[in-house]
Amino acid sequence: MRTRSLLAHHQREFAVTLFDQGFGYTAVANQLKVSRDRVRMLYHRWKIHGRLCLVEKPSKMEYSFEIKKEVVTRFIAGESKIALAQEYRLSSPQLIAAWLRRYREAGDEGLRRKPKGRPKGSPTPRSLTEEEKLRRQVARLEAENAYLKKLRNLRDQGLR
Repeated sequence: MRTRSLLAHHQREFAVTLFDQGFGYTAVANQLKVSRDRVRMLYHRWKIHGRLCLVEKPSKMEYSFEIKKEVVTRFIAGESKIALAQEYRLSSPQLIAAWLRRYREAGDEGLRRKPKGRPKGSPTPRSLTEEEKLRRQVARLEAENAYLKKLRNLRDQGLR
């Protein structure tokens, strides 16, 4: 079952039974007294997968850039989302809508896979030479010495 579905299990089963009898998603939504959008999403999956739309897929599918590009260009050329989803065995026609949105926003790059996870930070710092280490230590000690002198001067001013 679709665990993230907006319809309850019994509602999905009843809706699919009505779809099998020839009812459209508007009639089913009215009969179930739920939103048409929820039933329409189930209806589109039912048109693609039949009664298998009630079964949860074991994992997410990943599609190559070439398949995404071909589906988007064919949709732009005038083919329907449902026909393309059936042909390419997509989980839902909404997947095509998402690809189309990304394609229109970013072109071909919007359809390419993005690297997952956090980007790598700056490369590991190179090892410092002995001279650089000594220069840093001298700079730190000079700053510490200047701070202590300033502190001593402020304390001396308070006693006078």
